[in-house]
Amino acid sequence: MKELDSYLNDHLAGSVGALELIAHCAHLYEGKSLGLFFAEMEAQIGADQATLRDLMRRLGVEESKARQAGAWAGEKLGRALFTLAGNGPDGLGLLLVLEGLIMGVAGKRLLWRALSAANLPKLDEFDFEELQRRAEEQIKRAQAEQVRSARRALMDKRSLVALQTGSNCM
Repeated sequence: MKELDSYLNDHLAGSVGALELIAHCAHLYEGKSLGLFFAEMEAQIGADQATLRDLMRRLGVEESKARQAGAWAGEKLGRALFTLAGNGPDGLGLLLVLEGLIMGVAGKRLLWRALSAANLPKLDEFDFEELQRRAEEQIKRAQAEQVRSARRALMDKRSLVALQTGSNCM
């Protein structure tokens, strides 16, 4: 059971850090399409976190406050790096946040798949197939935002100026 406790607590801690950063982004981009995207992701990932907590309670797994505190502190460092890299809609920081979000949700999808495969007692009422499907949808939405962000952040600024002014500076 020690491995299961550790595994579930690692995923819970990851969701704690992710929700902190997502909430920050929802506030930062409030009133823009990015704000709506992050607000919706916050609600969905928050619901998934509640499901994980419920699952842990049913299995008698105690939440690790130390892991959650570590994830919270890590998010603060990540937020500082996000700001330094450029947290505007065309900044590299946003691109990195979106890529981190995609990796985190992919990890959550793998969590649901692993729990389904483990076929643990007391978890019969959890629809792991539906939870995996939800994670896939979250990944697709985050990937679409990541592509838009990459176009804005990585486009050669000289080419952009040339396009905007109609000049040929190449």
